[in-house]
Amino acid sequence: MTAISSSHPSGQAEPSFRHELYPYRGDAQFLSGTLGYIHEALEGDEAVVVAVPPDKASLLRSELADEPAVTFVDTTRLGPNPGRFVGAWVDWMNEHGEGDRPVRGIGETAWREARNAAHLSELRYHEWLLNRAFARSSTWSMLCPYDDADEDRSTLRSLSRCHPLIHRDGHHVRNEDYRTTEEYPFEALQPPCDPFQELSYTHGDLPAIRSKVAQCASDAGVPDDQQRKLAVAVTEIATNSIRHGGGRGTLRTWAQDATFLCEFRDAGYIADVMAGRTRPTTEQIGGRGLWLAHQLCDLVEIRSTRDQGTTIRLHVGIPQRSG
Repeated sequence: MTAISSSHPSGQAEPSFRHELYPYRGDAQFLSGTLGYIHEALEGDEAVVVAVPPDKASLLRSELADEPAVTFVDTTRLGPNPGRFVGAWVDWMNEHGEGDRPVRGIGETAWREARNAAHLSELRYHEWLLNRAFARSSTWSMLCPYDDADEDRSTLRSLSRCHPLIHRDGHHVRNEDYRTTEEYPFEALQPPCDPFQELSYTHGDLPAIRSKVAQCASDAGVPDDQQRKLAVAVTEIATNSIRHGGGRGTLRTWAQDATFLCEFRDAGYIADVMAGRTRPTTEQIGGRGLWLAHQLCDLVEIRSTRDQGTTIRLHVGIPQRSG
């Protein structure tokens, strides 16, 4: 079974990986659409992996009577970082798609739990990346329910651009709004919040980078356990920045909206949009830094172009004191 691909079949009329958006309103529509999708899979002897919020999982469990071909997975263990989601789906699909058995996923993202605009943007990017990650997998498909009860047309349009198909009245309809371009239309990063700390770095400055981040994180109120995780992520990103970003860069740190941020800027370019999204293999040389950062931080934003270089932002939540 093909598990991962970094390429995108941009010239195909329909990708081999069937990725569908399912807008619904209310529990009744959620059940009718997802159960129809599941029963279609069972009739074709396909396995099903369900990753939806707990309340929606309870609705489906009550209707399926412990169907052995349907597996429910707990997405809460992944934490808030959408950068972990693609790797998790790879593991889930491989685990339940024994041999060449087709697997269908049902993945509903908790959009209303997005912490801020940056988090929401990365959630959308995850949806778009699924098309790249599974582009050559003819045995996997995924339905993405979206609760359209609040009638947020702008959010629905942006999600629609990430899905080649729309699930409508039990049919798989080609989505004319789907963006088949190679480049994802990123939102521009907002400027650092004033006041921020800044440090230029080059070869030999790794201890100074770690010391600067440790002091700023402590001053911002980041807990000790999170500071230790952040130190590992900072070491990995700074090392990559010096090694692959022209030998020098700029570090900025600041606190904003109950979040501590570290930003690394350099002249390098990350060509692989899947970098850091999937678990490195034991035979792989390099490529572990971004993956570790995604596992250790609450959010990782990456912007990289040939002409402007690379910016990587690491986000860590700051607990709010009561009273």
